[in-house]
This record gives sequence, structure tokens and C-alpha cells, in this order.
Amino acid sequence: MNGTTGVDPQRLKQRIVDFARDASMEVSPHDEKELPDLVQFLAPGSEVYVAHTPKTTLQELARIACKVQEMGFKACMHVVARRIPSESELRAALKQLRAAGCDRVLNIAGDLTPPAGPYSSTLDIIDSGVITDSGFKIAGFAGHPEGNPNIGTDDLWKALAAKQAFAERSGVGVRLVTQFGFNPKAVVDWNRQLRERGIRLPVHVGFAGPTPMDKLIKYAMLCGISASLKAAVTNPGLIASLAKAAQAVDQVLTTVVREWPDADRALLVKPHFFAFGGSVATARWIRAVRDGKFSMHADASGFTAKT
Repeated sequence: MNGTTGVDPQRLKQRIVDFARDASMEVSPHDEKELPDLVQFLAPGSEVYVAHTPKTTLQELARIACKVQEMGFKACMHVVARRIPSESELRAALKQLRAAGCDRVLNIAGDLTPPAGPYSSTLDIIDSGVITDSGFKIAGFAGHPEGNPNIGTDDLWKALAAKQAFAERSGVGVRLVTQFGFNPKAVVDWNRQLRERGIRLPVHVGFAGPTPMDKLIKYAMLCGISASLKAAVTNPGLIASLAKAAQAVDQVLTTVVREWPDADRALLVKPHFFAFGGSVATARWIRAVRDGKFSMHADASGFTAKT
């Protein structure tokens, strides 16, 4: 047992390997040329999310997601409510995905103001019936352990309750995919709040993959991770850890795995990695963790991957 943490480092390492075995990752349309390289690092059938960047059309996004599916992965296209021009275009894109064998989407509200079309939130997407009408089996929705600067706390909880109700009445496999952050305690506390509020949806925990510090802070600001960013810039120790990107992600990942309550272990499904440091580099790092090719730190606070 480790004197600092009270845990067996080797047992903790195995828990990390088990957790990462089915890890998913996110790519953007800018990564299209690198997609063939992912095959050598990601296991067949791995989930690969395709993010909707601002200048990408919905039709183009669907094309890239179909390409990901054809490569042997499970493509999960982002449906950003406020960027959808019309219901007809959304239905056409979802039809294209289903024809390629895709059975899942990740629904996000987005922050475009005013919205490009009829949808202002993911609840509008649900109410339109497009998910069930298109035959999707799995629908992910964003989770915000550190809150969302555009939505009040009460409204966030009401939205989660509505999404759980949607799962119960529709039979669609609804799960929560959290935003990345620098504060693993916030993720663990958020899980406790989920339980207290009766939300029992499976959680895919978002992590920023190995990324240079300047890029990481840039994306944190763009994604509204204000609480984490404030902690990062006011905590000298955390800034030091962010200076080495791999150290940042391994520490957050280790803490979440270690501190997540055993009673809720079934709801902690797997990690989801944002590839801010590059899709290939992130996939290579995921493979190292999945294969157990990393060394735990002496105090079991994190690990060093052998990529």
C-alpha cells in the first residue's frame, strides 16, 4: 500500500487499464488526413467522435463521420443544436449516417447567437423527434461537472432530468459525455450530485488528451472551463503540472478512477479524450494506457505513459 494515498499502486494501475480499455476520442474535420493513421493505434470498434467545427457544413460533417465508420470505428457525429440550419438538413444528415451504419450521435447545444435555425437547445432536438425517427440507438448529451457559463445550475439539472425521462420513454440509450476540465474533484462531486438527484445515466468522462499547456488553456477558454482555468492560473502547483501535458491528463485520470465511489462504478463507463494535441498523438497515448504501458508515480498520483 502507498503511504501517501493509502492505495496499492498496482491495483490502481489495473483499474486505470480496465477503465481505458474502451476509451473513445474526438477528432475534427481538420484531422481528416490523419484518420487512416488512427487504425494502427485505436482498437477496431473504438468510438470516434466527429466534432462540428464552425466552418464545416452539416453535410460535410456527416460525410467525414461516415468515413470514420467505414474505417471500422463507431462514428459518433456531433449534433450542435444552434448550428443546424433547418430540420430538413438535420434529417438528411442523420439519414446519411444511418445508411452508413452509424447508430449514435452526441447532442450539444452550442453557443451560436442567434441560432442558425429552429433549435436553441438539445431539448429542442429531442422534442423534434429527429433522433427517434431516424432510428438512432444511442444519444449522448453533454455533462458539465463545473457548470456551463451559458446555462444556470438549476436549468442544467432540469435538462438532465428531462434527458433521463427521454431515455425511459423512448428506449434510446442516453449517456452523458462530460466536458474536460483540470479539476478531478469536480467530476467526483458531480457524480454524487447526480446520485442525490436521481440521475442514473451512464457517464463517459471527458479528458483533455496530452496537449501543450498553451493550447490546453486556449481550448479551456474557448470551451468555457472557467472554474478549471481559474484554478490553473492561480495555483502554481497546477501550472507546473500543466507544463507537461501528459502529466496533466494522467493526474486527472488517476484521481477520477481512484476517487469514484465503488457503489457507482457501473455508471463510470469509460474515458473520452479530446485530441487538442493532435489526433495521432492522442490515439498513440490511449493505446499505451490501454495496454498498460505506463509507470505509476511513487505516490500513485499519476503515471508516465511509454509512447
